[in-house]
Amino acid sequence: MITELVAVGTEILLGNIVNTNSAYLAEKCAQLGLTLYYQTVVGDNEERMRSTIKTALDRSDVVILTGGLGPTEDDLTKEITAEVLGLPLVEDAHSRELLEAYLKQYEKNDSQRRITSNNYKQAMVPQGALVLDNHNGTAPGLIIEKNGKTAILLPGPPNELKPMFEEEVFPFLRKKQPEIIYSQMVKICSIGESQVAEEIQDLIEKQSNPTIAPYAKTGEVHLRVTAKAESEKDCKKLIKPVVRELKSRFGKNIFATEESKTLEEAVVDMLKDQKLTLSLAESCTGGAIASRIVNVPGASEVFLQGMVTYSNRAKRKSLGVKKSTLKMEGAVSEKCAKEMAKGGCFVAKTDICLSVTGIAGPDGGTKEKPVGTVFMGCCYNGKTVVREYHFTGNRAKIREQTTAHALAFLRECIMEGVSKNS
Repeated sequence: MITELVAVGTEILLGNIVNTNSAYLAEKCAQLGLTLYYQTVVGDNEERMRSTIKTALDRSDVVILTGGLGPTEDDLTKEITAEVLGLPLVEDAHSRELLEAYLKQYEKNDSQRRITSNNYKQAMVPQGALVLDNHNGTAPGLIIEKNGKTAILLPGPPNELKPMFEEEVFPFLRKKQPEIIYSQMVKICSIGESQVAEEIQDLIEKQSNPTIAPYAKTGEVHLRVTAKAESEKDCKKLIKPVVRELKSRFGKNIFATEESKTLEEAVVDMLKDQKLTLSLAESCTGGAIASRIVNVPGASEVFLQGMVTYSNRAKRKSLGVKKSTLKMEGAVSEKCAKEMAKGGCFVAKTDICLSVTGIAGPDGGTKEKPVGTVFMGCCYNGKTVVREYHFTGNRAKIREQTTAHALAFLRECIMEGVSKNS
């Protein structure tokens, strides 16, 4: 079935709120195997809403509309949808009862507020509509079917929309769509998007069901393997051999096969499994690596200390970087990164210390060391390896790339035990 999403609200158009509802619903539609071609945002304007809703119903089998179901004059979604479908509005007695009970309780809890008559327009529904109770607010949801078209109207607040969709709409659409779509993510680091694409070109050329779709993120490449079948179990059977083949091709570069697992979570899990402790010595990233690590629940079991040694003086005083190194080699150098990593291990008394020093720009670059030059060092039980990187982009982008690649480098070092001493 062709499905379309229409988000109603001038506040979305103006950027006052982020349209998270459409992202959520798009993902759910994909899980149901629905074909999604269009997402639209329209402001609270009667004429434009009428045109948008009519166009959506003309070209799609199912239109899911969010927002505009409240009590105010600019809440017009229900009224205009009913008009487009040629349906009169009638009062739903059950919705009226729920609304009155909710509002009385609300008034009781807040004596400064009074119930206004415009609230009761929320109990008016298109004739013949399936009414969806709202257990978290006042505006009921609606499912309207006419002439082979289905309009689904949901309240705008996510804490009302999501439970209503899960409890009522998802099962309704599931019955209409016999096939479902199920995806599994394969997450890769330490190799670039072009290399990944080359490695899977043959799989993509002959794919039908399941399919592989690559997504590039900073420092990572994600491969979404998607299958369509009658059940989730059947989808998983189709996906399993493809994931097995990807594991064979990318091996240790795969850090997760779960949608929600992040690179920093993979690193923390490895540290926990090997009972290793970590410290960080950051310069150009200014604590960004530590920030991602501490986002992981339970990171305190392995992450002991983070040091932001931005100045040369801080590198000397906090990490023991030699004055001669800074003078002869510079703060952005292989030798400095090595001494930062060693010093971090010594000061924090950890098994591993990752160091980062670089030129994020926009100033500070030279012909020999242009903006984007970064050195990373990793000391593991006295052995240290240093790697040189060259990133491009503005200051924020260089710092973002450095942070992502540092986590990938740290993961490699844990796996390899920092096999060489530079």
